[in-house]
Amino acid sequence: MKIINTIEEMQQVSQNERYVQKSIGFVPTMGFLHEGHGTLIREAKKQNEIVVVSIFVNPLQFGPNEDFDAYPRDIARDEAIAKELGVDYLFYPTTEEMYKKNRTTLITVERRVDVLCGKSRPGHFDGVATVVMKLFHIVMPHNAYFGMKDAQQVAVLEGLIADYHLLVNLVRVNTVREEDGLAKSSRNVYLSDQERAVAPFLFQALQKGKNKMLQGEAIPVIKEWIAEFVEENTKAELDYIEILSYPNLEKLDSLEEVDGIIIAIAAKFSKARLIDNLVFSYQKGEQ
Repeated sequence: MKIINTIEEMQQVSQNERYVQKSIGFVPTMGFLHEGHGTLIREAKKQNEIVVVSIFVNPLQFGPNEDFDAYPRDIARDEAIAKELGVDYLFYPTTEEMYKKNRTTLITVERRVDVLCGKSRPGHFDGVATVVMKLFHIVMPHNAYFGMKDAQQVAVLEGLIADYHLLVNLVRVNTVREEDGLAKSSRNVYLSDQERAVAPFLFQALQKGKNKMLQGEAIPVIKEWIAEFVEENTKAELDYIEILSYPNLEKLDSLEEVDGIIIAIAAKFSKARLIDNLVFSYQKGEQ
C-alpha cells in the first residue's frame, strides 16, 4: 500500500492506472476507519483492479456548533486497517493541501437537504458536495462507494454526479447490521446495556412501517404508528420520522409515479443519537 499526501501525486498515480486501463474504485472517508468502511472497501476490491481510500476531515462540512478539532483521528490505526484490507493507495492530504488558497467557488446544494438530518445542519451538504467534487477530480475513479446508512448523503451525491455529468458511478452499499438488526455505528458504544437491548426496535419499526405501506396504509397513520412503537419499546426521544420519495427526498403526495421510497428515523438515547432507514421500491400488495 502506498500513502500519498499531495494532490499532484495522487492525480499522476490515477492517470497512470487509467492509462493502463485499470479500473479505480474509491472510498472517501474522514478516517477513524470502522467495519462500515471495511464493507465499502471490500465491495470496491470485488469490482475494481485498484482501490483508493482517502482520509480527510473536511472542515467545510462542520457547522459552527460542531467541533472540527475534536473529531477522532488515528492515522497509524487507519493505515494498519487499510493495509490489512488490501487498499492500494491511501490518499491522506492536509487541510492546507486540499484548500491551498482562499476559494473562489463553493458548491451549493439546493435540493434534498432541507429534510432529515440536513434540516438541522444548514450548509453541511454544501461542504460535502464541494469536497467530494474535489476528490473525484483528484482520484479520478470509475466507481465510488457510499453506504446507505447515510441515505441523504447518497441522494445528494447522486444529484451532484447527474447535475455536473461526472464520469463516475456511485455504488450504493447496503447498511451493515448487527445480528439483531441494529445498524452498525461508532455511536453504539455510547448506549447503556439497557439501551443497546432495545435499540434494534428502530429497525423493526422501519420494517413494520414498510409492510404497512405495501399493504396500502396511509402515510400519516404509518408515521404515527412508528412513533408509538418506538416510544413504547425504547423510551428514546424521537428526532424525526419521515417517509419521502427517494432519491428526490420530497413529500409523497402520490405513490403512482415514485421510483423509490425512504422511511427514515432518528432517535436520541441518553448519550447517543442513532439514525436508520429503509429504501425500497413501491408496489402495493407485495412484501
